Amino acid sequence: MLPSLYFLLAIARLYFATLPSYIHPDEHFQGPEVIIGEHIVHKNTRASLIINDIAGHVFGWPAYKTWEFTSDNPIRSVFPLWLVYAPPLTLLKWIFEGLGHDVSPMAVFYVLRTLMVLLSFVLEDWAIHELIPKKRERSLALFLVTSSYVTWTFQAHTFSNSIETIVVLWSLVLMARIRDNSNRTQARACAALAFLGVFGVFNRITFPAFIVVAGVDLIPSLFLKPARIPAMLIAGVLTTVVAIMVDTEYYTGSRIKFLHPFQSAIFTPWNNVAYNLDNANLAKHGLHPFWQHFVANLPQLIGPAFPLLFTHCRRNRLFWSGVAGIAVLSCFQHQEPRFLLPAVPLFLATVRLPKAFPRVWIFIWVAFNSLAAVLFGIYHQAGVIPVQKWIEHQPDVSNVLWWKTYSPPRWILGNKNNYITTTDLMGGPGGDMIDAVGASIICPPRSADNNTLNKTLLVAPSSAAYLDAYANSTNKPVTLTPLYTYRQHIGLDDLDFGDDGVWPTLERVVGKRGLTVYQASKKC
Repeated sequence: MLPSLYFLLAIARLYFATLPSYIHPDEHFQGPEVIIGEHIVHKNTRASLIINDIAGHVFGWPAYKTWEFTSDNPIRSVFPLWLVYAPPLTLLKWIFEGLGHDVSPMAVFYVLRTLMVLLSFVLEDWAIHELIPKKRERSLALFLVTSSYVTWTFQAHTFSNSIETIVVLWSLVLMARIRDNSNRTQARACAALAFLGVFGVFNRITFPAFIVVAGVDLIPSLFLKPARIPAMLIAGVLTTVVAIMVDTEYYTGSRIKFLHPFQSAIFTPWNNVAYNLDNANLAKHGLHPFWQHFVANLPQLIGPAFPLLFTHCRRNRLFWSGVAGIAVLSCFQHQEPRFLLPAVPLFLATVRLPKAFPRVWIFIWVAFNSLAAVLFGIYHQAGVIPVQKWIEHQPDVSNVLWWKTYSPPRWILGNKNNYITTTDLMGGPGGDMIDAVGASIICPPRSADNNTLNKTLLVAPSSAAYLDAYANSTNKPVTLTPLYTYRQHIGLDDLDFGDDGVWPTLERVVGKRGLTVYQASKKC
């Protein structure tokens, strides 16, 4: 690939990383919300001090923990979060403290986005360079991966799936190095592979599915140099012990009792497996047919490259690794497109351009990824972060209710979480929303001159026609006065094709795009 084109695509990555688009709540609630905020359960214990040092809580801002981190059998590990996010955030904190300033939440937001871009730019591209030895094939693979909207958007966000993608690629790189060099033990590569294997499992239990094909091919190479096996075992066991210790201290506030390890230790990957094997649990998040990943989710991610997997594709180890990963994930009935992120570079690295009209195909590829990048990288739920930033600077807010948006990341409010009650109404009926807003209004109103927090705010899409009757109205139980609008916001949750029709719905959601903050008031 031409250096100038590669440079332009790198700029595109960085550009989309700086935008406040919001693809899925897990990018916040399975990462920054956990590592940044204060874990109240462990307060005033010696263990909490240890956790503050090694497992995050870098800034001590009040944060919101989802059920995955608060249940009796937590299913998410903080070990990967500690390794990936804590070092750059701790460095950021030291720099700001050295300059005599407090760290702002938005500074943290941009540091995390920059971190994800660098991890993708350096490690993902490097891995592809190593996995594809032929220059012409490598150039095409790098072009497809670096011009994919998945790389520009998903890989630049703090998803555990984005981390999983990099770990999968580098596990394949290390396996190839070990397999292709039969003359040396390569103890370091074996130890690094074992570390990545444990890290990958604690990050996402789906990780082994994407490396099982290469892992089977690796087995004969291990027996050619038997010293490789103890190197992997020692590194793997040590990493597992450290990961379990970190999780146990985080969740219980105490260290593992080695006389009774199975009773005192928290093993989050096993909890995760047990949870996902129960379809009753998966039903809470939505059940999908077994073919969802292959028929709907994968085409959504790679677009015009999908048919080429059947007609113009090298059936090599990368290809079958992607197939195996999707096949295993299809056994679970809850299926989301982001679960397939590791398969995207694996498949794109094996695609060949069609011999007939290759330039037409490239044009379609560029158009598809440009449109998807505009949606997911610029507009999708993009008002949530700026609105939270705006609310953080308001002096007299007591309650904020969110309707028909993704759940707002509380950590963006910083220390204001101590004073502001955030309520996520999700997409409930309009009448229930108005009742909740009315119940949250402080009545009778009190003056902010006495440092009383007295404002109740409602945050909702500008396209929500239900609110029109309440805007500046005097004959309704609740009056909504617009205070602030972030225009660059589209929420697909507000689509209602069944009642309104396709074109009127698109005209409303796109034409009246934006996220608006209303001050709610009522007669007392």
